[in-house]
Amino acid sequence: QLRLVESGGGLVQPGGSLRLVCEYPGYAFDSYTFGWYRQAPGKEREGVSCINGSGFSTYYADSVKGRFTISKDNPKGTVHLQMDTLTPEDTAVYYCAARRIFSVQAMCAVPKADYWGQGTQVTVSS
Repeated sequence: QLRLVESGGGLVQPGGSLRLVCEYPGYAFDSYTFGWYRQAPGKEREGVSCINGSGFSTYYADSVKGRFTISKDNPKGTVHLQMDTLTPEDTAVYYCAARRIFSVQAMCAVPKADYWGQGTQVTVSS
């Protein structure tokens, strides 16, 4: 069964950093576009950052641009989201997703995917 597994969430103080990891069976997902989404309590799920199959095309939401970095390691079957300078507004459940779509912008525009991970909680608080 094809699965996405996230890890790396936790509690961090404002200004701190976290690195999320999404593991996938590489042989099946190398050509997929991947995305990180987040959902805060009472809010809709939103696209944070997306990356294409080769890893050379990326997209970032304005709210995280300059603070978050997405990367993909096909041989290892992992997608990472490095989150720096975190603020309380970044608090949410973060989900990894994969979809057969060409455009990273389109991937991040709507919370639609072929596969979803189970989510990992990120809490930014002092």
